[in-house]
Amino acid sequence: MKLAQTRPNIQTLLRPLLIGLAGVAALSASSHISVPMYPVPMTMQTLVVLMLGALMGPRAGAATVLAWLALSVTGAPVLSGGKPGLVALAGPTAGYLISFPLVAFAAGYLPKGDQLGAHGARLAGFLALHGVILFAGWSWLSALTGPEIAFATGVAPFLLGALIKSGLATALLAAFPRRSA
Repeated sequence: MKLAQTRPNIQTLLRPLLIGLAGVAALSASSHISVPMYPVPMTMQTLVVLMLGALMGPRAGAATVLAWLALSVTGAPVLSGGKPGLVALAGPTAGYLISFPLVAFAAGYLPKGDQLGAHGARLAGFLALHGVILFAGWSWLSALTGPEIAFATGVAPFLLGALIKSGLATALLAAFPRRSA
């Protein structure tokens, strides 16, 4: 008995690509929603990074963030202020940016479901992942400015935003539960 070979149809092949492109577009747009601060602007990037991981899963979420970073390295103006990637990856924001793929990957493993416990665990996870981003940013910025200045300019101003964005990510996931495919 010979098994027939099946080829995936075009929709099966295009769907992940289109979802990834939408993720890159969302991350690029979130870069330009910012409050100018020195030396690190406040953007909506961390919210989108968390959401990409939580919605797309660990590998696809991290791959989407890596694709966005690769696009920035080619000179595309997808980062805050339209900076190209090589400038940003050598400047004060490098620590934050480098942590994004890891954080998207980890967000893909946060609890799923609509139970109250899952929402609480997701909120705690999002807060912890914001902590990872802030620690990575502080570490890099410390090498450039010293630990006290790095904390005062690269962590403290972002704590309330991290709390709000973690809550918003949790609320969005609760409001729009995933349908099983």
